[in-house]
Amino acid sequence: MNSAEPKTTILVVDDESTNVRALGNLLKDDYRIQVANSGERALAVAQGTVQSQPDLILLDIQMPGLDGYEVCRRLKENPATSAIAIIFVTALDAISDEERGLKLGAVDYITKPFSPAIVRARVNTHLQLKRKTDLLEQHAMLDGLTGIPNRRLFDEELDAGIRHSLREGQPLSVIMMDVDHFKPFNDHYGHGEGDHCLREVSAALINTAKRPADRVCRFGGEEFVALLPNTDAAGAGNLAEKMRACVEELAIRHAYSSAGPVVTISLGTATFDPADDENPSSLIQRADRALYEAKRAGRNRVRESPAH
Repeated sequence: MNSAEPKTTILVVDDESTNVRALGNLLKDDYRIQVANSGERALAVAQGTVQSQPDLILLDIQMPGLDGYEVCRRLKENPATSAIAIIFVTALDAISDEERGLKLGAVDYITKPFSPAIVRARVNTHLQLKRKTDLLEQHAMLDGLTGIPNRRLFDEELDAGIRHSLREGQPLSVIMMDVDHFKPFNDHYGHGEGDHCLREVSAALINTAKRPADRVCRFGGEEFVALLPNTDAAGAGNLAEKMRACVEELAIRHAYSSAGPVVTISLGTATFDPADDENPSSLIQRADRALYEAKRAGRNRVRESPAH
């Protein structure tokens, strides 16, 4: 393991302190260990902030209150914890017990008394598999050309953002953006220059949206979108104007645009008010209509959607 990387976290769940200590001592040199002595506590730890969530859980089955099967079922049903790998470590050694655990979503089943070498090997194997899966998932969320998040990630974060907005009573804004006259740019300068243009534009947009919570994604083709949590209409309009100016200042020559001698973008903004009953699709449609108005008014400008 690279010492510069943070240690992988393993949550050990068992109501017997001797078992917790045995597993903790076995793995503590290579992993960060969390412990829970009940099913209820295991759920509380696993459902904490993403930064403190375990990567893998070693879960006993026979515990007072919530048993391991129920803990596993709840973790797998919760989108926030469903990706955590679970290995049952239990004295129950019947085939039917193992089958039940695997059907609930556990990745492995180790019976007590366990072999330290077997525990280490299986933990290592499943953590390697999880890292590869996470990496593939991460790549699936990124646009291949620009390297920024893609529409799939945007759609997921928009749904989560609206739920957060409703829960916290805070506004959420969206900016839809389109590179002006991109087809003639591609036709006259070539697809290589077109790709370079999109990469330059995406970098400028990312650099302009400075808050960690702000998300700029490629929506498709020459379209981009920004998701701005806790941002009202005025804030979205201000950032959209900064984005417009930043792209224009790239000064990428475009002799075939009616909007100016360089590459420009048109932008439309829309803001979700938690007091309104609006779905994500409607919010995007309002931002898209505002973008259309910006284009109709001459491009290289920002238009704001009326309130829902």
